[in-house]
Amino acid sequence: MATTLRILTWGCSARSKHRRYNPGFSTVQIGRERVVETILHHEFPNGLVLVGEPMRWLESVAVSLRIPAGSIYDDSDKAGLASFTGEMVMRGAGPRESRTLVRDLGLYGIHYTERVGTTYAKFTFATVSSQIARGLEIFADVVRRPHLPASQVEPVRQGILQELRGLADDPGSLLVRELRRAFYPYPVNRPPIGEAETVAQITLEDIQSHFRRYYQPDGAIVAVAGKFDWEDVIDLVGQFFGDWRGIRPPEITLRPSEVIYRHIRHESQQVQIGVAFPGPPYAHPDFFHAWAAAAVLGSGSSSRLFRELREKRGLCYGCWATYHSGRSQGAIFCYASTAAETAQETLNLLLAEIGKLFSGIRQEELQRIKAGIKSALIMSQESSAARCAVIAREWTLLERVRPVEEIRRIVDELSAESINAFLQANPPKRIVVVTVGAKELEVNSALQVAT
Repeated sequence: MATTLRILTWGCSARSKHRRYNPGFSTVQIGRERVVETILHHEFPNGLVLVGEPMRWLESVAVSLRIPAGSIYDDSDKAGLASFTGEMVMRGAGPRESRTLVRDLGLYGIHYTERVGTTYAKFTFATVSSQIARGLEIFADVVRRPHLPASQVEPVRQGILQELRGLADDPGSLLVRELRRAFYPYPVNRPPIGEAETVAQITLEDIQSHFRRYYQPDGAIVAVAGKFDWEDVIDLVGQFFGDWRGIRPPEITLRPSEVIYRHIRHESQQVQIGVAFPGPPYAHPDFFHAWAAAAVLGSGSSSRLFRELREKRGLCYGCWATYHSGRSQGAIFCYASTAAETAQETLNLLLAEIGKLFSGIRQEELQRIKAGIKSALIMSQESSAARCAVIAREWTLLERVRPVEEIRRIVDELSAESINAFLQANPPKRIVVVTVGAKELEVNSALQVAT
């Protein structure tokens, strides 16, 4: 039988005086080999955090740079400014004009994404391990020395407006956007992309001001996963980001939403239905209980929603439930798309299934969920990009990274009894319903079934 070695250690490098944080070494099966997981951590004096996990069986490396410059920092009359700025910083930086920047990224085999979310502006790239220095150099220019050219403001604006117009023609995406807006507190509930009327008013001066204030290192994270030398990465990040300066943004005051039901009129023969209710945040001890319950409710073709709404009654085109989790709160979002004439019945049954969930789950339902989690854990160890995304998210939400073996152990310890105890003790205190379609639905009486 394979054994698992776990060592908890704090150490100091001989090459540089830094904190080396290892919440655990553990072994995990990759193919026919047992390999050691190592989580490493270094804090720079300017507040930048570097966290890494060597995966020496790979030839690639992935890097994720997260800067606290997300949409929660937009002024109410400039919604979308953070996303606008995120697009603009990629239009030339350092010694490279816009086309040269894109050309060099391709030349060095650097595959990249840029996305601005609620809290962070995120820049991620993956490449062969020998090109990590080049990637860090380029993205240091992007987040520290962008050109923000006036000639690119209108092209970027038109791209965002086109995306917003496309959203208006996609009722499913519109439903998810409006469900977030109805459920979460302000300004967390605002769509990062903004609104057409505010994006139309954003100026170059607004972009420059947002960049100067929020693109700074205090609270920023660099996550690295794949084949790399830890000491070399510390030196490189220190070289490109060590003299970066700035002040961490202030804490945002949240204003809770009081919405119970919101209808978005959309002329269509279909109706999109969304339901959301609260759950524990990612760091909470009960997170995995709530996450597993949400998966039983609506993850995959064996889920309760799929079986009851689609297979048995043929009421909907698609249905699912998923868990949203953050640092301070979590939520279960449910979705169903149906015909106008069956919309009320679909909503009633969806809410009824939510009510039944809190009566408990069965052990065989849990076993299916456990198998899916373990499969995802194994897959994450075969891709530097996938693992990089995980460790960046874990550090963002926990300020530590749980080794795969730790998560595996938590999942193994889940039982139907422990999940049912959680569900019984935590019935939904608030349920929010959003519909997109030609007519409103009757919600008040339906909600009584779920609560």
